[in-house]
Amino acid sequence: MAKITVDTGRITGKIKPMHGVGQPPFLGRDFHRLSWLTDAGIPFSRLHDVGGAYGGNKYVDIPNLFRDFDADPDDPKSYDFAFTDLLIKELVEHDVEPFFRLGVTIENDRVIKAYRIDPPKDPAKWAKICEMVIRHYNEGWADGYHYGIRYWEIWNEPENHNDPKLNEMWTGTAQQYYELYNVTAKHLKKCFPELRIGGYASCGFYAIKDHNPRNDYFLSFFDGFLDSVKENGSPLDFFSWHSYDGIANTMDYADYCRRRLDEAGFRDTETTCNEWDPEHTRRGTYRHAALICGMMLAMQGSPLDSAMFYDARFGLSVYGALFDPMNDCTYPAYDAFLAFNELYKRGNELSVTVDTPNVFAAAAKGEDDICAVIANINDTYVPLELDAKKITSCRMTGWGKRFETVPLPANLPADSFICVTYKV
Repeated sequence: MAKITVDTGRITGKIKPMHGVGQPPFLGRDFHRLSWLTDAGIPFSRLHDVGGAYGGNKYVDIPNLFRDFDADPDDPKSYDFAFTDLLIKELVEHDVEPFFRLGVTIENDRVIKAYRIDPPKDPAKWAKICEMVIRHYNEGWADGYHYGIRYWEIWNEPENHNDPKLNEMWTGTAQQYYELYNVTAKHLKKCFPELRIGGYASCGFYAIKDHNPRNDYFLSFFDGFLDSVKENGSPLDFFSWHSYDGIANTMDYADYCRRRLDEAGFRDTETTCNEWDPEHTRRGTYRHAALICGMMLAMQGSPLDSAMFYDARFGLSVYGALFDPMNDCTYPAYDAFLAFNELYKRGNELSVTVDTPNVFAAAAKGEDDICAVIANINDTYVPLELDAKKITSCRMTGWGKRFETVPLPANLPADSFICVTYKV
């Protein structure tokens, strides 16, 4: 039996924004599906790989915003903000905060030819360009806006492969990336001391479980990065990293990242896992939905400060796991975000204990009720015991149901989760 004990008198912290997503669901100029993000209270949309290969030649990427690197970065005419303006305007109007990646989209065919993933030929000028992009969106420069976008991420996965000829994100050396980060982070922090500047969207920490040359390179790159940032006195307001592993391993990676940052003296640096997806090949299944729910619940109890699922695009992709482009509807995995948002809305995390493997739970206290979310990723049902007598709502995804109202089940089905609200 899975016994879930919620200590309604013990607040342990805040429910963290673990239900962020990668690129948002839109097609061309059609943004109406962003309401799906609003309905699920999605706190962040990370702007990376937006619009397809090369950012669709329109969106977010620095070469799309500043098309001629030899142009004058102080001249508004050097910039092309049109499509990115439209995207960010729609996100803000749908109450989703952009998490802005400064860099380029992954080039999966770089083995043939790399176009935009070479190190910028002048890091200081690249940093200046990034400065003006921020001024456009936060300070109104170049007929811009005052959005107050907080998080600015320098590049993505520069250590994508230990062989530079196979790296799909960065053709340069580790030292060249460290230089770009240090120059850019220092410049941006000087210009905008209130903003959160960080990077580098690491491929992850798989080597602590599985040694091979590529995984080991991820770790050595990370160690070298921390040494370089510390030596140069550069800001590191947040460190971002990725995991496409299961729940248990990902939690170990979160612990490892936090421990290494602390050991290196970066105790105030936030951590965000801003690409994650367990078993993405199970897209569209209740199994996938339960895994995603379980992961967010586990992340809530980890050292992570935030997380962003990869991803929420609306289109044909092996990673587009929340929305079905063929039937224009949501997949079961989307329900996990609805459930987690019920915790997030209530805000105050309560102490929860679970005595059964592969069952995950978190609870939150609002102004006048308690919410508990429980996920079972076992391959069989689990007898359930939850001390919640004055239940006001119980919704389930799994066992043929899509976040539907049900009585509190005596047995929680395999690959399912419930969201229960009740009075104390």
